[in-house]
Amino acid sequence: MDKKFRVEFKIKEFCYLLRDRKKQIIGLGILTTIFAIIVAFSIPRIYKARVVLAPETSNGNMASSISSLASMIGLYGNNNMTGDAIYPEIYPEIFNSTEFITELYNIKFHTSDSKKQTTLYEYMKTGQKSPWWNYPLMLIKGLFASKGETQDSTKVDPFHLTREQYNITRSIQGSIFCAVDKKTSLITLEVTAQDPLVAAVLTDSVKNHLQDFITQYRTKKACNDLDYMKRLYVEAKNDYTRARQLYASYSDANQDLQLASFRMKATDLENDMQLKYNIYTQVVQQVQLANAKVQENTPAFTVVQNPVVPIKHSNKPKILILAAFLLIAYATYVIVLIVRHRREVIKVHW
Repeated sequence: MDKKFRVEFKIKEFCYLLRDRKKQIIGLGILTTIFAIIVAFSIPRIYKARVVLAPETSNGNMASSISSLASMIGLYGNNNMTGDAIYPEIYPEIFNSTEFITELYNIKFHTSDSKKQTTLYEYMKTGQKSPWWNYPLMLIKGLFASKGETQDSTKVDPFHLTREQYNITRSIQGSIFCAVDKKTSLITLEVTAQDPLVAAVLTDSVKNHLQDFITQYRTKKACNDLDYMKRLYVEAKNDYTRARQLYASYSDANQDLQLASFRMKATDLENDMQLKYNIYTQVVQQVQLANAKVQENTPAFTVVQNPVVPIKHSNKPKILILAAFLLIAYATYVIVLIVRHRREVIKVHW
């Protein structure tokens, strides 16, 4: 038969232990406060700027008008033309794309304390402040870093990044936050930087790159179809022009002849010209349809809130950092005290 036991914590004896160690507790609090203040003032200030977007989806009027145009020229395919190639809920995943982040390397801007223009790559490489406890780790990484690595931001292979490019890419990814409200479909884009002006400029630049990326992604097939139809348009127009010129030249040269063979030849040239003209007009309509398809697939974004240069930093209040350090220090002290004097404060009843 299993034995049952009960653990009793002696609060009174534990309070006596704390009273006997009053000086240790006060000293621990003083040392922890000094260390927490040093840490709090060593953390670089960060600033956040954000922009709020509202994506506009294509409505049924555009789709119905395109369907009507398609039926006029003899296209009776699928009329569902409102499907999106990429939807707002997966926009945050775009910022995890290495290819998208590397395209931001060459964004140019001025910092608030310098008139010299710099790129995002150089700013993330040399313009970042670090707390003092990061310097030993950075020194060790610098000693073991490969000297033969390519570190030119203009030569970037998203499939094979150098160690420096990989670290900078991760830093940029960590500074960008994107969220989509499923109820309202509002897109909140937030960028963090150590310079308030840089935070606002980067937010606007990242917004523009996101819009370009989404537009290119959603209109890629429609643009390819449009380019194909434009090539057909040029060929159809050239064929019709040649057929018309050939018919006109033959008619002018043989307008006084009444032979049946000449009239048959003229009729054949006229029929060929008419056929080329019919093809030409159909291709023109298809080009218009392809243009409308590109316009339909092009997403529109309404800027609900533009980015502004932040005035206040976004660091956690120093009092919270102090409270967290004191809580951890005293919790650790209490645990160690209980473990060392477990026979005095803990009693097990069998």
